[in-house]
Amino acid sequence: MEAYKIHKNILCIDLKSFYASVECALSGLDPFKTPLVVADKERGGGSIVLAVTPYLKKLGVPNRCRIYELPENIKIIYRKPRMEKYLEYSTKIIETYLDYVSEEDMYVYSIDEVFLDVTSYLNYYKKTDYEIAKMIMDRIYKDTLIYSTCGIGPNMLIAKLALDIESKKSPDFIAKWTYDELPEKLWPIKPLSEMWGIGRNMEKNLNEMGIYKIGDLANYDVKILKKKFGIIGEELYYHSHGIDMSLLQEKMKLKPQSKSYGIGQTLFEDYYKPEIYQIIQEMVDDVSRRLRIHKKQAKTIHFGLGYSKDVGGGFARQMALPQATNISTHIYRACVQLMDKFYDNSPIRSVRVSATGLIDEAGYQVSLFEDIEAVVKEHQLFSTVDLIHDKFGKNAVTRASSELESSTLKNRNKMIGGHNA
Repeated sequence: MEAYKIHKNILCIDLKSFYASVECALSGLDPFKTPLVVADKERGGGSIVLAVTPYLKKLGVPNRCRIYELPENIKIIYRKPRMEKYLEYSTKIIETYLDYVSEEDMYVYSIDEVFLDVTSYLNYYKKTDYEIAKMIMDRIYKDTLIYSTCGIGPNMLIAKLALDIESKKSPDFIAKWTYDELPEKLWPIKPLSEMWGIGRNMEKNLNEMGIYKIGDLANYDVKILKKKFGIIGEELYYHSHGIDMSLLQEKMKLKPQSKSYGIGQTLFEDYYKPEIYQIIQEMVDDVSRRLRIHKKQAKTIHFGLGYSKDVGGGFARQMALPQATNISTHIYRACVQLMDKFYDNSPIRSVRVSATGLIDEAGYQVSLFEDIEAVVKEHQLFSTVDLIHDKFGKNAVTRASSELESSTLKNRNKMIGGHNA
């Protein structure tokens, strides 16, 4: 296993309670003493809380919940989400990272999390990786009043594990892990879902095999894990030993290549048939538009529904299309077929539509059972609509059905990432 160990100096930096911290910074408040949440209270109690301050986290309030789940005995300060402002802060902080490392040594994992490879900068700064982390974090706070946490490790995986499991409890919000420390720091961890990469379903499957701690996974027979879960089982085994085959610079090569176009939406009230068809159609139009803009066609459609919290569960299924397409009608038809087959009439709170198996756009081969004129007209119509949207905005032209009360289209078109700009 020694041959698979990468020995780098990787920092994984996370901006602490980012959205809530930005709101505190803008209001001159201390996020460690302020009961602030980022949520749109005007949408009602079912509205999702996007972030809470460290102060509220310490009191046991989860980072992601709904407004009605917040404690009533605390005088909470509400801030409506402002994605444009958060992106502005994120961009400024990314520019800060680039003052210390080159772009090829940085991988932006999300709006508030980044990996930095500082291996080649130790001699340049005459500092340890720990000292470099402290230097960068101090600069972030000085420039933005945003606190950050950092995990340090010999590869991206261990740096991320150090961040998630230990750094947030450390006095200076920095934790450094080595391979040799994993039996002490990682293996006692339970439940399994506390480890990055293990979800609730996988945790349940592993529990049924008598695997409850990461150490149980690390000492299990890798051949059995691979036989039961395929390559994922083998990967989990190696992850429990801190083995990560990826290099940060190789991650950057993956970034420009989009392998799918998708959209997910959390609803603010329960939907059923037939109203949910309106939501699906609007989401399909969004996906097909992105396919057309990038001159791509999809061979596979993925569709999923999440049920309300009271019911739990949902489903996610996929369907291979007879031929690649970016025609909205074809994608919508596939989604409806999957819904008719797997939907059990439970109240719906989230919908997901995505298109994969992308190829470059080519002429559509109409089958004997299709109306060729209708297919051509639809493509021409929506291509024209795309041009209008680009020039005048997404709400300039919409389906007449977007005026229905069940529609969420116009409100979503005013948002960034599903939230207020």
